[in-house]
Amino acid sequence: MAENKKRDTRKEEAPVVELEEKVVAINRVAKVVKGGRRFSFSALIVVGDKNGRVGYGLGKAKEVPDAIRKASQVATKNLMAVPIDNGTIPHNILGEFDAGKILFKPAAEGTGIKAAGACRTILELAGVKNVLTKSLRGNNPHNIVKATFNALTNLRSAAQIASARGVDVKGLRLK
Repeated sequence: MAENKKRDTRKEEAPVVELEEKVVAINRVAKVVKGGRRFSFSALIVVGDKNGRVGYGLGKAKEVPDAIRKASQVATKNLMAVPIDNGTIPHNILGEFDAGKILFKPAAEGTGIKAAGACRTILELAGVKNVLTKSLRGNNPHNIVKATFNALTNLRSAAQIASARGVDVKGLRLK
């Protein structure tokens, strides 16, 4: 007789990465209906592991805590990798979205994060230690966040550029 063995069908859980989240903006929005105004809240959240992964999300709900929870779930799904070279970004980059425009420059060790508002939050949660930024246009937090993520997605490390060109990383360095 064959022995009945129960198989363990549970999946092995992936290691949970501890993500830190910060609220960038909370807005009260109103929908005007026949009987008056219906208020709800929108929350803009940034999450990151301070080790090169960061994401943002927008959540809307009737109550603030629900909006924050929804935004956090969206941000966790939209995590992206940021190339970090010795605690700073690999090269100068300009990020644009609608009216938001931000310039990022790599900085020497000990400089810190020279940025304000939403941009500072994103860079801290991404794990960047030294960087210079200049907001060239706009101060709407939604546009600034999207412009910052536009810049971070366009960053390329030396290894990525070398592999795209088919050369060794040392071949990219200036003499």
